[in-house]
Amino acid sequence: MHTFLTFQLQDEAALTLQCIEKCKDGGFEEIFMTKVDSAAKYDYCIRLDLKGKSEVHASGYCLDDECWRLYEQKVQSLLNQGLNNRANLIRVTWRNALSECSIENGFSILDREPLLVGVSVSSMENAFRVVDIGPNVENKEELFGFGGRRLSLGDLKMVQLQKAQVRYSFMLLLAAGNQVWESERWNRHLILKRISEYVLLRHLSSSKENIVHIVDQLDFSLLHGVRDPISFSGSLLEALEVLSKRLHLIQDIPLKLEGSRNWPVDDIAIEKTKTAFLLKIGESLQNSWGMTCTATEDDVDVFVSGYVYRLKIWHERGLSLLKREDGSESSDQFKWVCSIDKELFVHSQHSSMINALQGRYQLYGPVVRIAKRWVASHLFSSCLVEEAVELLVAHLFLKPLPFNAPCSRITGFLRFLRLLSEYDWTFSALVVDINEDLSTKDEKEISNNFMLTRKGYEENKQNVSAAMFLATAYDKASEAWTRFSPNVSELKRLVAYARSSANLLNKLILQDQIDSYKWECLLRTPLNNYDAVILLHRDNLPYPQRLLFPSELNQGKHVARGNASKVFQPFMSPGDFKGSSEELKNKLLVNFDPLRFFVGDLEKEFSNMFKVWYDSLGGDAIGITWDRFSSKKRGREEGEDPVDVLKSVGQFGKGFVRSVYSLKSPRLMN
Repeated sequence: MHTFLTFQLQDEAALTLQCIEKCKDGGFEEIFMTKVDSAAKYDYCIRLDLKGKSEVHASGYCLDDECWRLYEQKVQSLLNQGLNNRANLIRVTWRNALSECSIENGFSILDREPLLVGVSVSSMENAFRVVDIGPNVENKEELFGFGGRRLSLGDLKMVQLQKAQVRYSFMLLLAAGNQVWESERWNRHLILKRISEYVLLRHLSSSKENIVHIVDQLDFSLLHGVRDPISFSGSLLEALEVLSKRLHLIQDIPLKLEGSRNWPVDDIAIEKTKTAFLLKIGESLQNSWGMTCTATEDDVDVFVSGYVYRLKIWHERGLSLLKREDGSESSDQFKWVCSIDKELFVHSQHSSMINALQGRYQLYGPVVRIAKRWVASHLFSSCLVEEAVELLVAHLFLKPLPFNAPCSRITGFLRFLRLLSEYDWTFSALVVDINEDLSTKDEKEISNNFMLTRKGYEENKQNVSAAMFLATAYDKASEAWTRFSPNVSELKRLVAYARSSANLLNKLILQDQIDSYKWECLLRTPLNNYDAVILLHRDNLPYPQRLLFPSELNQGKHVARGNASKVFQPFMSPGDFKGSSEELKNKLLVNFDPLRFFVGDLEKEFSNMFKVWYDSLGGDAIGITWDRFSSKKRGREEGEDPVDVLKSVGQFGKGFVRSVYSLKSPRLMN
């Protein structure tokens, strides 16, 4: 057995021991029932097309080690030396014949399959490191041996940190002392690609077209223009820090509301009292620092350095109203009381836990963003909220076995799709213990709550609350994010889409697919899967720059068409800045999302007729699936025509709706 295989065997044995120690039932399901393939196991995959490479066969076929195995070892050795401690494990395999091939075709088929390289990252700190200590500049053989004269300003900038004054003729030697990989923070996941690409191009005499790195193919879904908006997070946090400091410097209003018997005892009165406090805070910010503030009935918005922060007040008095006077909890554990304080409390708990998780795992944020993009792109925004997606991805990092925690975007995304499609949602609760502080008592409470939601399953499989049961320390009954949606039918659709996308992504990673359109298909949803489709005016979307693929339809019956409204525009025109600051403030629409309001109106008006599917992150299409129409319903007797219903939908969205298409008629149910 080769040394490289010994390392892999040791790594697998270590992971198996972790499964036995940390997983329930001795890790049986993780060890024996979970699919472990290269696409999900390795953080980075590289495909080398070696078709027609004569040097592969230079050593001949009749050796104890076949020539392709020797070539595997060569590639493995090069990458081990080039990536050094950035990689924990590198596995090179060349499946040089298709499973369905016939030996009658001869040896010409043996190089048609690409050589596959899998790289497991040692740590994010090492993988994203921008400075490498180079070879000893006094040793010429070491200096120019493996890396050569890497002085290209395009990919690699060499800096000399060892001597202050040298002659120009000696600078080439000193320049190799340390290597700096110039890269912006949001682009550092490409450093491993640049290193491995340089090594393979230099030592294998290959071309870039024959080397495919699976690392950045889905980055387009996160960019606005040519930049990742996460690059602006620094200024966002700076503005938040300014606001936070100024809030703490306010002297004439208390920011911590102490408990008192003088507080009102009903929900509405509490909210009015908090609104009065917010108005006073806004007034103080304006008077003391000249900050621009706008007030609504429920909130105060503060403008800071080009950003808007919405202030809300949370008070534990609102939570106490959810309990009985004797101090005991309501007997109905699953009765979700509509309380603003309860909502703020849950959001604050969730936010603090997710922020802590992001601090532990640098790749958590990018994987969540791609996962949210996928959910929204396939029009699941109405049935799977963003917080639920964050918890699903968190589970991948907290409970990664039989893998290590994902260290690349595409690997994390693939595992997210497989979690959605393969988890037993009907008979298992998904517990996300972010702080790892759930006790045995908590776990028992979660189990009891889950069993209560499955009481009526045997009588009616559709009669299940919280079809996707997500439990956390702050929400042991899965009431916060998934109590009502997705329901059983929505979850089935979500699982089917996730399974299809996972299979496609697995194929794109392992097989010779370089067409960008194939990768885009992961985020393109087929509109013919809906009974009707509403197309929106793109210029009236709240975030038109987020639109990935403009939607067009050339099938079905075109039942409505509308012109774009000029009342709302997502961006202010230069003429808007010529007025006074007060006029400018009045023109700013904070958190105004016409798509969200339009969908809300449709769900309210037509809730018993159809289900609405939409993309909350920037899509210009809304899908509609009809509920089953009863032939005996009063509405049918009165001649309620589906086409007329769709025309009414167009009227509801006048100025926002571009076109309405009917693709399928409703199914009748006696």
